[in-house]
Amino acid sequence: QVQLVESGGGLVQAGGSLRLSCAASVRTFSSYAMGWFRQAPGKEREFVAAITRSGGSTRYGDSVKGRFTISRDNAKSTLYLQMNSLKPEDTAVYYCAASTLIWPTAPNQYAYWGQGTQVTVSS
Repeated sequence: QVQLVESGGGLVQAGGSLRLSCAASVRTFSSYAMGWFRQAPGKEREFVAAITRSGGSTRYGDSVKGRFTISRDNAKSTLYLQMNSLKPEDTAVYYCAASTLIWPTAPNQYAYWGQGTQVTVSS
């Protein structure tokens, strides 16, 4: 069983930055590929970023490429999402998720989810 707890969300002005964290309660954090997703009201859950078990490879959704950076610290069992140059359209609830697959990018490929953290970007 994997428990995930996100933190770091909040209200920020357009152009600003936020860093999200996701703390995992699992002894074998490095056994899981990790991802970030987001969901805005009335919209489907959207892929934001994914990172492999070792952290050696990353992948991003088109809407965040060049602005967001996913990283992980396996010694601390923590996942991060650095968000720069934020836009109002980035406003959503952000979720971290864990998968036993190698390169998961779709929500149904992740077995474990956090409760989400709200990010609001004002114009």
